[in-house]
Amino acid sequence: MISQLWQDARYAARMLRLNPGFALVAVVSLALGTGANTAIFQLLDAIRLRSLPVQAPQELTEVRIEDMTEARGNWLRQAALTYPLWERIRDEQQEFSGTFAWASETLNITASGESRQIGGLWVSGDFFQVLGIKPALGRTFTAEADRRGCGDSPGAVISYGFWRQEFAGDRSIIGRRITIGEHRVEVIGVTPPGFFGLEVGRMFDIALPLCSEPAWYGDDRLPSGTTWWLTVMGRLKPGVSLQQADARFRARSPSIFQPVPADYPPASVQSYRAMKLVAIPSGSGISRLRSQYAGPLILLLAIAGMVLLIACANLANLLLARTSSRNREIALRLAVGASRMRLMNQFLTEGLLLALAGTLLGLILARMLSRFLISFLTTAGDSTFVDLHADWRVFAFTALLAVLTCLLFSLTPALRAAQTDPGEALKSGSRGTTSGRERSGFRRLLVVSQIALSLVLAVGAMLFVRTLRNLTAIDPGFQQHGLLVADLVMKQNHPTELRREMLERLRAIPGVESAAEATLLPLSGANWNSRIWMDGSDSGHARVVWRTMAGSDYFKTLQTPLIAGRDFDEHEVASSARVAIVNEVFAREIAGGSDVLGKRFWVEATPYEPVTPFEIVGIVKNTKYLTLREEFQPLMFIPLRKAVLEGDRGRFVIRSAIAPDALVSSVRHAFDGINPSSRYAFHFLDSWIDDSLGRERLMAILSGIFGALAVALTAVGIYSVISFTVARRTNEIGIRMALGADRGRVVALILRESVIVLACGLSVGAILAVVAYWGVSSLLYGTQPYDPLTLASAAIAITAIVTAASLIPAWRASSLDPIAALREE
Repeated sequence: MISQLWQDARYAARMLRLNPGFALVAVVSLALGTGANTAIFQLLDAIRLRSLPVQAPQELTEVRIEDMTEARGNWLRQAALTYPLWERIRDEQQEFSGTFAWASETLNITASGESRQIGGLWVSGDFFQVLGIKPALGRTFTAEADRRGCGDSPGAVISYGFWRQEFAGDRSIIGRRITIGEHRVEVIGVTPPGFFGLEVGRMFDIALPLCSEPAWYGDDRLPSGTTWWLTVMGRLKPGVSLQQADARFRARSPSIFQPVPADYPPASVQSYRAMKLVAIPSGSGISRLRSQYAGPLILLLAIAGMVLLIACANLANLLLARTSSRNREIALRLAVGASRMRLMNQFLTEGLLLALAGTLLGLILARMLSRFLISFLTTAGDSTFVDLHADWRVFAFTALLAVLTCLLFSLTPALRAAQTDPGEALKSGSRGTTSGRERSGFRRLLVVSQIALSLVLAVGAMLFVRTLRNLTAIDPGFQQHGLLVADLVMKQNHPTELRREMLERLRAIPGVESAAEATLLPLSGANWNSRIWMDGSDSGHARVVWRTMAGSDYFKTLQTPLIAGRDFDEHEVASSARVAIVNEVFAREIAGGSDVLGKRFWVEATPYEPVTPFEIVGIVKNTKYLTLREEFQPLMFIPLRKAVLEGDRGRFVIRSAIAPDALVSSVRHAFDGINPSSRYAFHFLDSWIDDSLGRERLMAILSGIFGALAVALTAVGIYSVISFTVARRTNEIGIRMALGADRGRVVALILRESVIVLACGLSVGAILAVVAYWGVSSLLYGTQPYDPLTLASAAIAITAIVTAASLIPAWRASSLDPIAALREE
């Protein structure tokens, strides 16, 4: 058996070497199909299927709040809890053998004034012990690090990658102090190389104990009952199931939420006490990438799978054509004693050889395509880490692809070869026969399926391209280009005067049109909301409204038109006046829509001030707040409050028409001239917005590439079918031309077959496209799966390409010499 297999493999290699064009098309087609599928599956495996690199990850459980709603704010969408809640859960739970809390945060390494960001983790004392993480060097934190007021004495634990990158793997790093921001902390340990944290898509560089957080920021988030920032997790005790833990947390929720924090807004006390804790599995960690990209990646995997099916159908057609052209060879082999099973093995071996070559090349392409996909997930302000090492799932998936592709495109030709009648095969195509045609219904069916799948992919490409175009064409209510955002940390007394001086310096820079200060910027990824109610009503009729604190010239800098009233002035900002500017939706839906100026509304208590009334002094054009996809929401803008102005952090937005590099250099010089000890980081608002469209851009580009590849493969398939038809009907064409048929009739005769399969393929494909994309309509914007223009455009494009592919062999047939055609065997 081994000897026969080796003989078949050598013979298959010789046959492919004698047909280099066919072999190249086959291998490249399979490589593109298997490479795309493997790359997408590898990324999907990394962000959704793979468990965390910790001890017994299936035992990890997260505690979060049930019925999370966007109306309650960003903290609930991140499933975060407050530090007081974490302490109550830690002290009162009986379901876990160990619990821990953590939060990711960007920290700064300062070099020459400008900050470089690194990934930080705030962790409780038992974080590493509960996860079962053993340090590669030194030690990790202990439960003693949970005591409040510890300063920076517990030190820091750094990641293996950070240790190798920043300190070249120096083993003497333990005990050394490193500078992070304005603090010098002692390195007490280095984590093992495989541990990247608990957030898939984000690699931590340095871990700090929660107890040292007040020493870093001073505002002390630890006692706050309104700062939701911690993820709480635990390891289930032996014998305790996830369902039991969930039921117990639900039952204890009323007692946990009964004591309301003193700083909690009175208007929200009832909703606070109604919250319930739930337990969910967390063995695969948490991930922004998972929630944002898992669905699109599954869709892209299906699209890539269709491309592979088209490639297999194409190769099956080509192999069927080669099998027909090798009828005499097959008949001779049967006549001299070859068994039909041996013939099947020969053709299957040829298919397996092609599949292996295509898969090996596909693995190389998959590695490159994986990096290409990661580039879409990485933004200017947030580098993405995804562990792309190939595990058993990826190898099993690729091996399965190789086997399936081999069976899909080589089994039918092998069966056809084994069923060949030697006598008929030796007579087929002899001189004097005029038909020479064999039944080719299966080959037509393959072409119909290719056209149908190509239409599905072409429609998808157009839908996602239109979605991206529609989103980029949206008017967000402000001019996003030419806006530089400067985030600043100041270390100096009298910060209010310092901010004023900085604004004056910024506005005096040549080429700067305007500059302002604000706490939040639209579409930046950050948000803040409050419950408000109009004067004359009460908190029972409160509405949730997005809010921003802004200084004077904020709307001028963003170029957001003022519809009515006026902007804030410098005096109102300096005195934290209780005035507000609202957008059109607020004025229409909340303030009554007419005579809005001068009306008052009340804002629930915040950590900065109690329940406060604000007078509406202006109305501005609607602007997007969270995402470009959202409908315009009620927004309110109030002057920067005293607590913000006296803080050490500021965010300035500068509009300028000068080159970005020159602007950044001038702003940096202005900051250094006022306060050399300041730390700063720069961003451009249009890059933030561009990054927010990463998912849509990924879908548009990849679906476009796959759609073009599918149509190209279909064109090759239809060309091969028509060419084969011409070759088999050469005698017939010669007789027709000898009897007086002109070129037009011959071309029409040949094109008739392509028109029939094209019509069938487009009809089936249109139905499949509508059904396929109906389930993913949430990924679309400004268009629908049944959009007639998109369907018609895709059908016309495929029709033009298929017609062109059919015309070449048809025109060649019409140019035949009748005498030479009649002599053709």
